[in-house]
This record gives sequence, C-alpha cells and structure tokens, in this order.
Amino acid sequence: MKRPIQITNRRTQITKIGGFTLLEIMIVVAIIGLLAAIAIPSYIRARTRASTTACINNLRQINDAKAQWALETHKDSNGLPVDTDLFGIGLYIKNKPVCPAGGQYDLRIVSETTLCDQPGHEL
Repeated sequence: MKRPIQITNRRTQITKIGGFTLLEIMIVVAIIGLLAAIAIPSYIRARTRASTTACINNLRQINDAKAQWALETHKDSNGLPVDTDLFGIGLYIKNKPVCPAGGQYDLRIVSETTLCDQPGHEL
C-alpha cells in the first residue's frame, strides 16, 4: 500500500482551466444573431403565405358548395344562400370554414365569388 505524498510547501498552486474568451463568445453570439435576422423574416413570410393559401382554398370550397346548392335547389344565379343552407352535418360542408388570418367570409349571391375581408385573400 502506497502512502500519499506529503507537500511541505504551504503555497497554493494555480492551475489553468480551459475556457472560452470573451471575444470567442461575442463572435458566436454575433453569428447566432445574424442567422436569426435572416431566418425570422423568412418564417413570417412563409406563415403569411400559408394562411393566404388556406383562405383561398376555403373560398374555393365555399364557391363550389354555393354552386352545388343552387343546382340542387333549382335556384338561379341570383340566389343567396345562408350559412344553414351550406354548412352542417349532411350538407355541402360539414363545418363552416374559418379564415386562418381571422377574416370573415361574405357568401354573396351564387354568381359572385365569396369574399374574405382580409387584404390579399381573394380568388
């Protein structure tokens, strides 16, 4: 069994511990900031485009339901459907579509396209 070595010098030894310098940390933070500055606007544009596309698809679906309603109920192109004519279980669309951007849909008469009150959401 070995005995521990006894140190007779009472001074403490300072050992260098590896780490990052302030400059290295600043460079990493700057790179992350640059990447965020590029990525965040692209993400917002993609999200806006996706909600616009979803709304336009809802408008198409509502227009198709209006046309089918007019055909089956023998209404002319001036017929004005209401929500209870188009939306519900057993009707043309099970649930009334909702604009992802919070807009409201205006059904209008059969010969006119359905409108959304959000800018850019139109057929």
